[in-house]
Amino acid sequence: MEVNIIKTRIKSIYTPSRIPRVDWTVNQYVGCAFACSYCYAKFLTKWKDYGKWGSWVEVKVNAPELARKRVKGSVVMSTVSDPYQPIEAKLKLTRRVLQYMDKRNELSILTKSPLVTRDIDLFRLFDRIEVGLTINGFRGREKRLFEPLTPVQEARINALKELKEAGLKTYVFVSPIIPEVTDISSIVEETRDFADYYFFEVLNLRASGREFQRLLQEGYPEIYEILTDDGKFGKFVEKLRREIKELGVKTEGIETHKRGWELVKV
Repeated sequence: MEVNIIKTRIKSIYTPSRIPRVDWTVNQYVGCAFACSYCYAKFLTKWKDYGKWGSWVEVKVNAPELARKRVKGSVVMSTVSDPYQPIEAKLKLTRRVLQYMDKRNELSILTKSPLVTRDIDLFRLFDRIEVGLTINGFRGREKRLFEPLTPVQEARINALKELKEAGLKTYVFVSPIIPEVTDISSIVEETRDFADYYFFEVLNLRASGREFQRLLQEGYPEIYEILTDDGKFGKFVEKLRREIKELGVKTEGIETHKRGWELVKV
């Protein structure tokens, strides 16, 4: 699919965060060519009339020079895009932002792309940095329906391994967790040697959008019922909590969105 590139200039690259325990977010791109069908950032199409989600990417061309600003606290890259989506291989905007960032910043990077290993040399310059890979185990039918344009799971796991072997702090973001689809135990067993910790997030059905909700309702009616029935959802989360506890991995908890944002301790 051809992606429309929109070049923009901005006044600041650091945005105050609404995410718990995160002070700032950095998004040098807005929009994402991975076009995951469940993506929570699709809400941006309400204000950015460029077309269907995944068909366009905003490129903040002056982001590198703005990244020089010194900010205090934790910084996350990125929240409404993937910093290593396909166009990054050519534009190298993420790399240039990293080059200009104050290396004293506490930085957390999250991606679905093995391209992230390209910038290991820059990661090593930061005083405090962690790099995460989203690994959700989608294969076969679910991969084709939920995120057909993303790198395969094996490539992400190999990238995680390379980052860890380079001496970096790493984590696995297991998201979205979908009942009866996401195999938590399998993901942990495949990655536990390369991850310092895990963060688990159950699918935010409301944020996934009406189109994805219909996809689940029609193609996975039993799963849709679990996600929409309070009793069944509660039992699912409790079972998930027990499973994660038995796996014995370091984690901050399970993020759920049944009644707003909630972090369930393991």
